[in-house]
Amino acid sequence: MKKVISIFISVAFVASFFLMINATEEATVDVSITEWEVPWEDSRPRDPYVAPDGDIWFVGQRTHYVAEFNPETEEFRKFDLDDGAGPHTVIVDDEGTPWYAGNRANHIGTIDPETGDINKYMMPDDNSARDPHTMAFNQEGDIWFTSQGANSVGKLDVETGNPKIIEVPTQRARPYGIIMDHDMKTPWICLFGTNKLATVNPETMELKEIELPNEDARPRRLAQTSDGNIWYGDYARGYIGMYNTEDGSFKEWEMPSGEQSRPYAVTVDDQDRIWLVETGVSPNMFVGFDTNAKEFISETEIESGGGTVRHMVFHEPTSAIWFGTDTNYLGRAKIQ
Repeated sequence: MKKVISIFISVAFVASFFLMINATEEATVDVSITEWEVPWEDSRPRDPYVAPDGDIWFVGQRTHYVAEFNPETEEFRKFDLDDGAGPHTVIVDDEGTPWYAGNRANHIGTIDPETGDINKYMMPDDNSARDPHTMAFNQEGDIWFTSQGANSVGKLDVETGNPKIIEVPTQRARPYGIIMDHDMKTPWICLFGTNKLATVNPETMELKEIELPNEDARPRRLAQTSDGNIWYGDYARGYIGMYNTEDGSFKEWEMPSGEQSRPYAVTVDDQDRIWLVETGVSPNMFVGFDTNAKEFISETEIESGGGTVRHMVFHEPTSAIWFGTDTNYLGRAKIQ
């Protein structure tokens, strides 16, 4: 089953308030959301990733699978994992090999798309990275990842299969969302259990914590704009926040649904617009924020309800954002 919803929003920006002739600049955002019902019931499809060939890979966290979706044919293909794997995230390398986080089974694994064969890279026996969570490739093709319950950040050498694990100093910090910066060398992390971000020096492997101004803030996912600033959703307070990496300052803006918004999934498009999903409201709302004008520019209902949209990714060649929903749909938001 496929659902489609479209919205067109026009916002006029006053270019000069004090000029004798008011000059205005019109900005328009066209958002069209399409959802495909995933054929495996109550599986919690999540964390999609666009492969080099344009196919969409995602995981079924509740029913332990990795799946591929062809947007052209609208066909799904499923690869079963061991019971209890609890996959959390999948990313696809330049060769087209999907890597998944075996969140409940202490490993990161690969799947051969041709044969379905699985190769597991086990985490250390000391439980220092027992629950690989969210992952991102660096420029060498190695994988940085978070372990929420183990309270650590790791780097997996994909050639040797050996992980290096860094303990987060703050106890119960719950390392969660992770991205690589623009040079694909330095990871940035949300510490969801506290009011902090973190980053790691890739040369020294030293982790630095960055405290947010409000002690009640709980950042969950993040993105980086072209100016180097880090943007995050404050899940607890209902704000979008910005960390200026040059001067260390913070700014924040309240989400349209306020404290109940629970912003979760976050991504950025090629025009430096930040997109978030408000998961504390029903249906979930797909929200756009213009980081240049510092204004919200779009609010779109997710027709299936969403339940909770946990992670999403922007694909520049198609101007599309992909996401999964707890209501068992794979979604695509076309942005213009």
